[in-house]
Amino acid sequence: MRSATATGSIWRQPPQVWAVAFACVVAFMGIGLVDPILPAIAGSLKADAVQTELLFTSYLLVTGAAMLITSWVSSRIGAKATLLAGLALIVAFSLLCALSGSVDAIIGFRAGWGLGNALFISTALATIVGAASGGSEAAIILYEAALGLGIAVGPLLGGLLGEVSWRGPFFGVVVLMAIAFVAVLVLLRTKGEKRAPMPLSAPFRALRIPALAILAVAALFYNIGFFVLLAFSPFVLGFSAMGIGFTFFGWGVALAVTSVWIAPILLHRMSRTTVMFIILPLLAIDLIVAGVLVASVTALVICIVAGGLLLGIMNTVLTEAVMEATDQPRAVASSAYSAVRFIGGAAAPPIAAALWHAFGASVPYFFAGASILVATLAIALGRRVIARIDVHEADVAEEGAAILVGDAT
Repeated sequence: MRSATATGSIWRQPPQVWAVAFACVVAFMGIGLVDPILPAIAGSLKADAVQTELLFTSYLLVTGAAMLITSWVSSRIGAKATLLAGLALIVAFSLLCALSGSVDAIIGFRAGWGLGNALFISTALATIVGAASGGSEAAIILYEAALGLGIAVGPLLGGLLGEVSWRGPFFGVVVLMAIAFVAVLVLLRTKGEKRAPMPLSAPFRALRIPALAILAVAALFYNIGFFVLLAFSPFVLGFSAMGIGFTFFGWGVALAVTSVWIAPILLHRMSRTTVMFIILPLLAIDLIVAGVLVASVTALVICIVAGGLLLGIMNTVLTEAVMEATDQPRAVASSAYSAVRFIGGAAAPPIAAALWHAFGASVPYFFAGASILVATLAIALGRRVIARIDVHEADVAEEGAAILVGDAT
């Protein structure tokens, strides 16, 4: 696991590392930034919940599909060009979202945002590791700090700006990502960068490996639970944008704390599959309880924050498991796995909204809980095939590369 040896030098980094780290914070803020304004968008643009939830679907679907080609792109045009292309696309499509007059237009522009996000996140950590002082472990700790800060602050900033207008969070992303673009353009130096062209077919071949395929299927159903909790809950909480922002600020803090600190402690004491068999059923129970007590706002908020604690652990455990499931390069395995995982994230929000309209607010949470149980069953049935994930210890640099791609949802 992560040692403390690198922490002494973590804050003494060259400007180019801080430029990319800042961009990482903003990129991960985008995960929860839209959450507080979903009801406001639905009301202002006269869209139903299913249409509004497609804001997540288009973003995640394109991000996942693009993950299959980003390593091919960056290995040919270089890290800096890939980062700048991703940031430029996010700025452009965030601005178009802010200026849109229909929910259908925002859905389309969010897809372009997803492409930019995929290009950026697939390249960012490798860049930080290559430029950071204090070794790869210091770089990874810095990245994880950026990840936690972005996930926690995103909903809060979205709530603050969303109180002014539903367009506010989109304009906020435009400004912050434009600053990040200039910082990377001016400060990042890639002189002497070595490029090893990656075959376009590499991620597709990786998915033919049984162990990786099992983990990808489990992650697909796990992500359904993740995004029902994240993307559907704002509609049933009944809060203002600020109230939703504070709720998911708590969710993001909980997720960041367990991902960075608690998961390594558990993995030091137990095997990866054992941790999964403990956390996944607990997550299913949390979602089912949310469905039973959905009429109680207090109970639902508690379930959301508790879900963040469990999701943080599972994100780390699943990512490390993917690293050890195959002898393929870690970036290739993670990209292939994440492409399948994003399918669950893309499908969950509109399905949850449709179930809500058809059967009531409890059913989407029951659906999410059942999906988590399917993920548990996939791990249980394939435990012999994925046995190697409990034997090998992850290399710290490769762990960071996989975490970057795996946590990008």
